[in-house]
Amino acid sequence: MAWSRYQLGLAALMLLTGSINTLAAKWADNFSAPGCDGKEEHKFQHPFLQAAGMFLGEFSCLPVFYLLRLRDRRRAHRDRDRDRDRDRDRDPAPAPAPSRPFNALLFLPPALCDMAGTSIMYVALNMTSASSFQMLRGSLIIFTGLLSVAFLGRRLEWSHWAGIVLTILGLALVGLADLRGNPGGTGHGLADVITGDLLILLAQAIVSIQMVLEEKFIFSHDVHPLRAVGTEGLFGFSILALLLVPLSFIPAGRLSGNPRGVLEDPADAWCQIRREPLILAALLGNIGSISFFNFAGISVTRELSATTRTVLDSLRTLLVWALSLALRWERFHALQIPGFALLLAGAALYNGLHRALRGARNTGNAGSDPQEREALLGGDGDGGNIQG
Repeated sequence: MAWSRYQLGLAALMLLTGSINTLAAKWADNFSAPGCDGKEEHKFQHPFLQAAGMFLGEFSCLPVFYLLRLRDRRRAHRDRDRDRDRDRDRDPAPAPAPSRPFNALLFLPPALCDMAGTSIMYVALNMTSASSFQMLRGSLIIFTGLLSVAFLGRRLEWSHWAGIVLTILGLALVGLADLRGNPGGTGHGLADVITGDLLILLAQAIVSIQMVLEEKFIFSHDVHPLRAVGTEGLFGFSILALLLVPLSFIPAGRLSGNPRGVLEDPADAWCQIRREPLILAALLGNIGSISFFNFAGISVTRELSATTRTVLDSLRTLLVWALSLALRWERFHALQIPGFALLLAGAALYNGLHRALRGARNTGNAGSDPQEREALLGGDGDGGNIQG
């Protein structure tokens, strides 16, 4: 079945905002500006401040959820007033499905995982290229698949295991490309690039714990994804904003990119933004894109399918890679091609793309299966991460 203009718009919005999210964060990292002393220029490396901004973008999904629910209630009232007899026996299907009462504090553990994983990924993005960053995030399906077996009692099919194996091979090639070519162009040495790659893998392990917690919670409480993302954003932003104070006094050694050598220096970030306003544009692009990306991703899953969302996310990685090369933020390395191909094949197998294609041949409508519209655990980890 051909896509409607609305569905095409959603797919384009997800692809565009997802790419902007990663590229805007890297763009901010590439700026150099004087700090508060006004003397020596240095890179804008403020990962925890950027993570707080990302959670602010996630939090914006919460008012969107309530606006959609209000719109649906008004629409339902109009329908009932128009024809009470006809609507009496029919339940309206609201866009944001109402959830049972729940304690919002249950989202605190996944929010803490999200906060830790996102902060680590922003630190890693300062040390490696945007394309390697995006590709290595494909390791999420490895950790999520194993944790789903251990804690959710799931039984992985052959396609899941094959996808995990292909992903491991793809990650090895991407890592080898960093070792041999150091394509990051970030100004860091090889040791920093390796550290950045390892931090990305560590972050994905933490994010996989978050996804398992969310999966168990959403299935048992039927919480709408926009409400879940917004609630986690509220917790993440509130906690991280408070943590910025002690983080500005903790020495970080080589992981620090500010003159004081601490984990985070909000005052230095503010001084750099004042002297280079384009940094603010990059930060606003990162904040705005994550909210639109979450909304578009959820809508694509509902309107089309979870596998469509997986394919679009893979195209996002390709777009980030191509634009990073075009902007000369990194150098091309041939090993990234087979590495990306294996990661794409692994994600496709793990998320059941082969079943969707087989169903399309049999029925001519791969998106009509209601089960296909459910997000597969580990299929897309951007829900709340740089998501990018």
